[in-house]
Amino acid sequence: MASATCTLWLLVLMSVVLGRPSAGPVPTSKPTTTAVLCHLDRFKSLSPRELEAFKKAKDALKEWLLLKDSKCSSPLFPKTWDLRQLQVWERPAALQAELALTLKVLGKVCDSALGDVLDQPLHTLRHLHSQLQACAPAQPTAAPRPRSGRLAHWLHRLQVAQDKESPGCLEASVTFNLFRLLTRDLRCVASGDLCV
Repeated sequence: MASATCTLWLLVLMSVVLGRPSAGPVPTSKPTTTAVLCHLDRFKSLSPRELEAFKKAKDALKEWLLLKDSKCSSPLFPKTWDLRQLQVWERPAALQAELALTLKVLGKVCDSALGDVLDQPLHTLRHLHSQLQACAPAQPTAAPRPRSGRLAHWLHRLQVAQDKESPGCLEASVTFNLFRLLTRDLRCVASGDLCV
């Protein structure tokens, strides 16, 4: 009896769906906000537990860095690094590059005595990175937008730094950038058009 009822409902549902007039895709001239498409809005603020884990990791990293050579030829994340200077659709790419570098550098540090304190923050960062990667195909189907000179410069700077700077410089740079990444850059990307 239950099987016959399910089959009947399935037939009714299919006839309703197939009987509806189909509409073609609605052209859009403007990309939908990242927050809606990618469900990043939950990252506008991390939980107190996650922030506490990052604070412990940052404090441990700072102590660890005191023993190392952390001089850089130029600041990797200068004060002028502000995602609000980019177009809304460029911001996820900048944040993704920041996260990728942070994961790469801190992943190597994780093999040290700091492994336990970095486990939870690295887990959160990997999750954020995977969410951003999932957002990449969610761009509008119109012709790809050209990158601004500022975004291209920032991405190039991060790429070159990986070959040019010492491990100590990279570790110090991502450590001191960690809370800006989490509380400002991530919030800006998650806020989409509302980040101005």
